[in-house]
Amino acid sequence: MSIRGARIYGPSPPADSTTNWPLAPLERGVVFACPNCGKTTIVRSARARKLGVPYRCPECGFVGP
Repeated sequence: MSIRGARIYGPSPPADSTTNWPLAPLERGVVFACPNCGKTTIVRSARARKLGVPYRCPECGFVGP
């Protein structure tokens, strides 16, 4: 299946938890548990870390750098 020449393979790529930016195929994202509650898995893209976009845990509301 293709849309405008792009091929679609399975599910969408993982996305940054805060910005919802998809991780590029070769981008090394960081996956970690919330440092406050540990209940939520947070995915951070290299771009969000470089730009200093803060993340927020949806479970406890913790805001990180």
